[in-house]
Amino acid sequence: MIGGILPMVLIFGIMYFLLIRPQQKKMRDLKAMIGALRRGDRVVTAGGIIGLVSKVEEDNTVEIEIAQGVKVKVVKATITQVLSKTEPVA
Repeated sequence: MIGGILPMVLIFGIMYFLLIRPQQKKMRDLKAMIGALRRGDRVVTAGGIIGLVSKVEEDNTVEIEIAQGVKVKVVKATITQVLSKTEPVA
């Protein structure tokens, strides 16, 4: 009985440490990055648009300036990467 259960437990343990745990850490880091967005940050969206955050709104949207005078609103969850951070105002 133990001989049949032990390999399954080992396989699940290996899968947890190689797949599930790193994915959870990546999602936690992404959520923290999105929560720390500020005006002036340079970001990349899931669609590949690179822009400068001009306004962070409370309703889970961000206004991004993609060219001079061209601003678009995107959902915070679509931001995949922050290229450069601005320093907090003292």
